[in-house]
Amino acid sequence: MRLPGTRYQEHGWEQVRKLLGHCSLQAFQHCEMHHLLDRAQEAALLDWYIDAMAVLLRRAARSARGEVAGNSYGDSVAELSLSLLYELQVQPAFWSAFAAAVASEHARVPAFWTGTAGDAMLRKKVNDMFATLRDKVDADNYQVATGRSCSPNKIYTYRMLDTAFGEIERLFANWAQNAGQVGAILGRVSDGIPIEVRQMRGIGGCRPEWLIRWSETLERFTGAPGPLHTKSKRFASLKNNPEKIGAMLAEIGDYAELSSNQDTAAWASDAEEAALWLEDYWRVVAESQAQGAFAEPDRLLVVEHDDDEEREGAPEEDADEDAAPDPELTQAVRAAWEAAAAALSLPLRYMELAGAAQDRGSPLNRLLEGASLPVRLAVYQKLLGAADDSYPDEWLDPATGELPTLGQLATLDQVSVPTLRKRRNEAIDRLYAAQGALQP
Repeated sequence: MRLPGTRYQEHGWEQVRKLLGHCSLQAFQHCEMHHLLDRAQEAALLDWYIDAMAVLLRRAARSARGEVAGNSYGDSVAELSLSLLYELQVQPAFWSAFAAAVASEHARVPAFWTGTAGDAMLRKKVNDMFATLRDKVDADNYQVATGRSCSPNKIYTYRMLDTAFGEIERLFANWAQNAGQVGAILGRVSDGIPIEVRQMRGIGGCRPEWLIRWSETLERFTGAPGPLHTKSKRFASLKNNPEKIGAMLAEIGDYAELSSNQDTAAWASDAEEAALWLEDYWRVVAESQAQGAFAEPDRLLVVEHDDDEEREGAPEEDADEDAAPDPELTQAVRAAWEAAAAALSLPLRYMELAGAAQDRGSPLNRLLEGASLPVRLAVYQKLLGAADDSYPDEWLDPATGELPTLGQLATLDQVSVPTLRKRRNEAIDRLYAAQGALQP
């Protein structure tokens, strides 16, 4: 969602949130957390936190997550994270609220940060601090850009409407599978594709009565009440005010159209030309590679035995980094990966993208050298759980937002679940052994 003056309301915020949470946990490892309970040390701790986080965020600026685009204005995730951190220094009330939240949780569960769920609880409180600060910063900048009054709650309302439109757009795109709900939103039943589905081109074309009906009928189709029909009074004023909803939807749509040129015909033409160029480039590369003969097979193709016995013998020597892969064999590997992913309802390029998202230079990755990608993910699943903010999005199953299950990973690895579990446990044993060797 784009609005005048705002920088943190687009999809890149999710990566900003994860980076701030990850770096905060790193910083708090070097802090005596009980000092946060002392109001007299609040200002000094804020200064320490700003300095520690600035170092960590600048270091993360060159990471895969830090370099990702955080919004459509060219700000990276690391740049947005750093600027929001400095806003915290200007508006210390949000740090005070964070310290109070930590103290409140400590009163309920003493020293909660030392427990098994301590990191998750601490990360959530950091996320809450920066999320409220984000809306305050964007609301202030909106007022400067437009001259109109705007509160953080109004920014939150804009975001709710944008999210609701996204859900309606998704239902319209799959209207045949959601005919009942689409009919309820439109207020009529249609035998064929409804004309409104074809006519709605963007959020500005979303009628406010559709959004009200979507919220009203959400509980019937999903089991959860819609945002305009909960017991909360946050959006109560919108439920019977389609004019206000329409004006806010139109404002989001008008500014998105004004501020974006990425969907214009000229840019679309450039994108098509670039895609054709890349397609031609890879064709030439494949033809060039096909002319050579390679003595060894592609290391990516792992043959698993039917009896699931572990392969024995000396470890394989590293393949020549300068040697080009066999294009036919690479195609076979890719086809096998895509077939396994399709059978599991995962993205077809899941294995390829998830493998590329690994941090090759991390100590943990080096300790897991020799283990397949599914085994590595199974290790993370066992040690950190199926959902953790540190996981790249490429690792997650879009349907659940978590790592694939052990059964899915076994299918991707073309082994049985007991074999995958055995290899996972062996990898974890190697990690613990390495950790023990490093301890005095």
